[in-house]
Amino acid sequence: MKDGWREDRIGSALRGENPTVLQRLEAGFAVIGDVQFLPGYAVLLVDDPSVQRLTELSRIKRLAFLADMDQLGEAVERACKRLDPAFRRVNLEILGNTDPFLHAHVWPRFEWEPTELVRKPVWLYPRERWSDERYALGPQHTTLRAAISEELARLTTRRSAGAPS
Repeated sequence: MKDGWREDRIGSALRGENPTVLQRLEAGFAVIGDVQFLPGYAVLLVDDPSVQRLTELSRIKRLAFLADMDQLGEAVERACKRLDPAFRRVNLEILGNTDPFLHAHVWPRFEWEPTELVRKPVWLYPRERWSDERYALGPQHTTLRAAISEELARLTTRRSAGAPS
């Protein structure tokens, strides 16, 4: 995988060149996270790289982005629940402190996490977790990617049909 797409995550997604894209949603792109120390970590990228804040979107687009965040969160929850019996919950976050574009983090949480971290924000994990090659996205995550993509497809179909999920 070439890393040039990392410099322009949204532009590369719009061009079909971002290898982390799971699915195009109504207001953005569901992508699997670069790090997977919590397997299933995903991010929703807004589809306009100039948008920095949720409030910069029109009301309709803002609601669509939040609905996409909900959909990605549910897909991650369903996939992780199916793949790991120690799955606990999903945390959804819109922070915007590092990357200059609107995005939402979807963090699955598990019972097997270290006791001192399991009930705390993910951002308190040691720095090594973020850079250790053992946790880097790779071919070992193919099954996980497929499970999240399948759930997204199911939810997208229901959403477009107007059916309750």
